[in-house]
Amino acid sequence: MRNCSFCGKEMPEGTGKMFVRKDGSISFFCSSKCEKNNKLGRVPRKVKWVKQ
Repeated sequence: MRNCSFCGKEMPEGTGKMFVRKDGSISFFCSSKCEKNNKLGRVPRKVKWVKQ
């Protein structure tokens, strides 16, 4: 099980997206919603739908 890098939701193996930056850091996203919010530079603790 992996956790989404934005919302923290657990994802089963074989689902979601893995994003690797040029510096080698890896991010996992459960949905396009999380991926787009991360790309926009939003902070997860300020978004109401993310469980904390």
